[in-house]
Amino acid sequence: MRIDSIDFFYLAMPEILDIGDGSQDALLVRVRAGDEVGWGECEAAPLVSIASLVCPMSHSACKPVAASVLGQSLDDIADIRRIGDLVRAQSLDLLQADHTLSGIDIALWDLLGRRLHEPVWKLLGYPRAYPKTPYASVLFGDAPEATFEKARSIRARGFRAAKFGWGPFGQSTVAADEAQLQAAREGLGDDGLLLVDAGTVWNTNVAAARARLPALNAVRATWLEEPFVSGALGEYHTLASESGSVGLAGGEGCHNFHMAKQMLDHAGLKFVQIDAGRIGGITISKDVADLASGRGVTYVNHTFTSNLALSASLQPFAGLEADTICEYPTELKSLAVAMTKTHLAPDSNGLLHVPDAPGLGIDPDLDGIRPYLVDTEIRVGGRLLYQTPDLFAS
Repeated sequence: MRIDSIDFFYLAMPEILDIGDGSQDALLVRVRAGDEVGWGECEAAPLVSIASLVCPMSHSACKPVAASVLGQSLDDIADIRRIGDLVRAQSLDLLQADHTLSGIDIALWDLLGRRLHEPVWKLLGYPRAYPKTPYASVLFGDAPEATFEKARSIRARGFRAAKFGWGPFGQSTVAADEAQLQAAREGLGDDGLLLVDAGTVWNTNVAAARARLPALNAVRATWLEEPFVSGALGEYHTLASESGSVGLAGGEGCHNFHMAKQMLDHAGLKFVQIDAGRIGGITISKDVADLASGRGVTYVNHTFTSNLALSASLQPFAGLEADTICEYPTELKSLAVAMTKTHLAPDSNGLLHVPDAPGLGIDPDLDGIRPYLVDTEIRVGGRLLYQTPDLFAS
């Protein structure tokens, strides 16, 4: 097969709110090779990634991503890695390239899996996929009372774990954060896994993060996620040495394998969280999962968008029996819900199963997507470089 086309679809809610919710817009990817079609999703600002797909060449190491993908042969999994390496070489100075490649890489795995009638996790070499324990991933409430109600609702829905993040946490006083943490623990119950996401709120301020450690330990938080920006390796390591029973989690901000390796080598993480829609796709995510497994660090998926992205994020560690916890967004905007016909849900035992179906096992809902499609056009020097493709083209 040869890759005939790459179509990017810019999707968005009618109104974008200034909140930490990545499900408000999306960049859906469709790749065609002969009669085969694969679907993927980029976790990035859609317009920027579209531009990086089609932008004019600046020089030999700054070519549009499409130049390294269109026309390439796609017959086995080695071709997916070869294409990714070519993108990284020919778009070296195009800093959006890894984000853009991510959705394409995911779509290539989906396409190849559909063609070979195998789920992606089998193509990755796993003999079986283990069920995961999903944690309900939500934002902190504006006040502790709202956080308590969220936690109680999560518990009532049968979730064993919940992650609270962003919102007001870390924005004001230690006492205010302590009240939020206590509310989350009370609502979730004594035996629920409580995870906390600071959303890089303290940048590199170790003292601010340290001040929250007593409260985090008091509520028996399993982890503190992203207290600092991804590159703050020294700050991560310092806090990890003082955090007691609270493990540090991070890695969603890693945009390539080497950034993730640096965090595994130097940040003192107990949990590494990788977003397949950012780091370069399923290929690189699996590389990180393999490395983390060898280092005794738990691999966790990061995702906060559609079920297409959720399935993609689960594939790289589907066959790791010991790495049992996974992110499961529960406050998705209507766009993210409407994007797919298939929706993954925990079973009666509260466990989430990776699809045992060709490719990612997720079918997009084109009729559901259509109301959110943003008409987009990019012209340079009067030349049309991009126009919203036909969503229903056969």
